[in-house]
Amino acid sequence: MGRSSMRGEETRPRGRHDEPPGDGGDDAAPPVPGQGAAENDRSARRAAKGGRRRVLRWASSVLALLILGTGGAGYVYYKHLNGNIKKEDLTLGDKQMADHKANAAGQTPLNILLIGSDARDSTANQKLGGAKETFGGTPLADVQMLLHLSADRSNISVISMPRDTMLKMPKCTDPESGKVYPASTVDVQTNQSLGRGGPGCTVAAWYELTGITIDHFMMIDFAGVVSMADAVGGVPVCVDANVYSHTSDGKGSGLKLEKGTTSVKGKQALQWLRTRYGFEDNTDLGRTKAQHQYLNSMVRELRKGTKLTDPVKLMDLAEAATSALTVDKGLDTVKKLYDLAEELKKAPTDRITMTTMPNVYGTGNFAGRVYPKPDEAEQVFRMIREDVPLDGKASKRKTPVVKDEAAPAAEIAVSVRNATSTDTLGTVQGRASAVQGLLTEAGFAKTTVDSQNVEAAATTGLLYPSADMEGDAQAVAKALGIPVSQVKKSTDVSGIVLAVGADWREDGAYPAKAAEEKTPDSANPLNGADEQACMQVNPSFTW
Repeated sequence: MGRSSMRGEETRPRGRHDEPPGDGGDDAAPPVPGQGAAENDRSARRAAKGGRRRVLRWASSVLALLILGTGGAGYVYYKHLNGNIKKEDLTLGDKQMADHKANAAGQTPLNILLIGSDARDSTANQKLGGAKETFGGTPLADVQMLLHLSADRSNISVISMPRDTMLKMPKCTDPESGKVYPASTVDVQTNQSLGRGGPGCTVAAWYELTGITIDHFMMIDFAGVVSMADAVGGVPVCVDANVYSHTSDGKGSGLKLEKGTTSVKGKQALQWLRTRYGFEDNTDLGRTKAQHQYLNSMVRELRKGTKLTDPVKLMDLAEAATSALTVDKGLDTVKKLYDLAEELKKAPTDRITMTTMPNVYGTGNFAGRVYPKPDEAEQVFRMIREDVPLDGKASKRKTPVVKDEAAPAAEIAVSVRNATSTDTLGTVQGRASAVQGLLTEAGFAKTTVDSQNVEAAATTGLLYPSADMEGDAQAVAKALGIPVSQVKKSTDVSGIVLAVGADWREDGAYPAKAAEEKTPDSANPLNGADEQACMQVNPSFTW
């Protein structure tokens, strides 16, 4: 089996001593002095029962958010589950991701990339996935969702990138074979990133496009989704007409539902999550909306406390989930997953926002494919980078505190490079020198031009290598009117570097835009508490 494949149906047997804390064992309640044996037994049973309920609460509260990319119930403390989890490198790109900026309370956000693989590398996956011509082929990252947990833990925002999105692929290196996949010179469909060394290349592709620092990834396959959906139980979904996802030439998920609300689980849940023929315009955009509806509905069901009340079923889910998981090495143990769950459950359901990357259809040879929508896609990406809630509610964010005071301008060395080129426009000659002049006039006498580095950048920004230079870098940004959010720490530089991007191709002051803290309508935001969501059925697929 290849690196991107999942484990099959084999699971490890549960031993009678494999019990989580709070359910007996070393963490059972101690005897209470002065009580009889019977009363002590009752006290111990009550403590164990309370511990079990706590375990169920945290497991159920995060499972839905991580389906397609995680094993939520794997957060139960079963040591043998660690061996089930497959681990890979976080990123296979050659660009170091920027550090998060802490808020005034010292908190930082968490960004987790959830990946659904279409790998048909096992009997179970082949049966569920169909398409015999793809059996044993290179897996594709057909589901990609970025989950952002705010620094203050008050809200969660999710961005789905349609699998048909066209973009430039970064250079990736397979950590096992050493094979180097060079950066693409033409646009490539985003789901192909998984075949360029593994999920770490999907992470690198997201960072290349969005500039969003990704802390972790979680990946799951068809069989994993079915086993988890079976264990979780029915989740209500809605269609506005009878639907049958099937074409005359055998395409479609096979989903067949009557108009209204139906509770789906297991294989039928997978069909819902995979349906494109039958929803809206029969593209991946409709499928993405259906996935959002399912996930939000599952969150609501689980948080009602009526699901997974049987500890045996919870353990079965833990086995299935961890066996299906591939995660980065920063999430390689049940304990680390549990800690992540504790953070995720802090965000209430009505502060969860599902969105789709704003996009436009391609033309010509790329008809049917999509591209990030100019300005609006970047607006969503920027909001995530700056920890702005996508639900539009007031944020508790505070301006990051700079611990390092800036040196006098005359003592700050700055290297300026020309990064003004785009896919369609060449480099504007002389821009680095022009900006050097602005800095010199502002008193930054040690400013130089790096004429050797002309790597393109969509947005002007400053990079600095270490915390003791952050104040200096922000001083440079302030002098030029560049937002502080565009100042990033990076190990790729040895001093302060100013990249004059494609947003500053003309002479004059930096054209800083007033940041909008509103999610574009084109992102189709869906609130986690919205129980009225219902998929629009394409008239050609009714019955």
